[in-house]
Amino acid sequence: MIGLKKIGMAVAMAATVLTGGIAHAQNSMSDPARAGYYDNLKGKRVVFVPVFMGLDLTEGWSKMMSRQADKLGYKYEVRNSNFNTAAGAQTITSLITEKPDVIVVQNPDVQSYAKLLAKAEKAGIHVIQLNMKTNVLTTGFVGADVEELGELQAKEVVAHCGSGTSGKVLVLAGPPSSPFSAYMLKGYENILNKSPEVKVVSVQSTGDYESAKAKSITQVVLQQHPDLCGVLGVWDNTDVGTAAAVKEAGKSGQVFVSSSGGGGELACKGIEEGMWQHYVSYDVPGQARDLNNLILAALQDKNPVGTTKTILYTPLVIYNKDNIKNQFCWTLDTIR
Repeated sequence: MIGLKKIGMAVAMAATVLTGGIAHAQNSMSDPARAGYYDNLKGKRVVFVPVFMGLDLTEGWSKMMSRQADKLGYKYEVRNSNFNTAAGAQTITSLITEKPDVIVVQNPDVQSYAKLLAKAEKAGIHVIQLNMKTNVLTTGFVGADVEELGELQAKEVVAHCGSGTSGKVLVLAGPPSSPFSAYMLKGYENILNKSPEVKVVSVQSTGDYESAKAKSITQVVLQQHPDLCGVLGVWDNTDVGTAAAVKEAGKSGQVFVSSSGGGGELACKGIEEGMWQHYVSYDVPGQARDLNNLILAALQDKNPVGTTKTILYTPLVIYNKDNIKNQFCWTLDTIR
């Protein structure tokens, strides 16, 4: 009995010591980095120069950039170039004089803004390129590895248009000077050049990613090659026209269409309705999160502008009929 009492007292003392330790560990304290983090961001300015607003991509990116700016207390604005490269160049020229802290730019082609972006960084402005980059590497780039994207599309088309089919494939591209389109074509070549069973019957530009032009091109190619097996499409908004041409020709289910884009509502609708059978998403919500993080890094960077150069390639996601129910299929109302 005495032994049990001693054990009980020892347990009680141990509990008291442990309880005291826990109470001490729970004392509050301020995060020493927190105040400086928020204070440093206040009053900073970020400007987005897109190729064109009104698209799911640009609106999605912009919504998330704006939301972060509102939350953290820095200024955010959009200068829309409306598919006008000269207007975009003039905007960037003006911004170099205005000196915002960060310019986020979606390039229309490889060369047009290249010297201006280098000039902006020389003037002390961080430049982040978004999804379409020039040959000049600036503070950062966030976007798809478009060459890999092209490879993923081409592999799937080759798998469906090999032996036992005509092997005929149509390639739809964007503007001839577009970096996105150029890198995508390189990805196609990486796979198609090793696939002799596949024959590319036509490679044509859809202009400024025009759905109507994609439709008319596809219509003509289907007339010339009624046994067409596959289409490598350039972008979901454009390939709405591609899909319409295939459907009107009575070839739904016979012509395999692969497309790509930001992975939103249209992407999922296209799979569900058979507009395309394969889709490569570069995940606009995830891309915007990476972009926001790179903006924050630039706003806090104390080194000379241009010292740090970061590339963040967006992880690519494959959509098809087998997994489409598991995809986010975001809209501007649900993006966060």
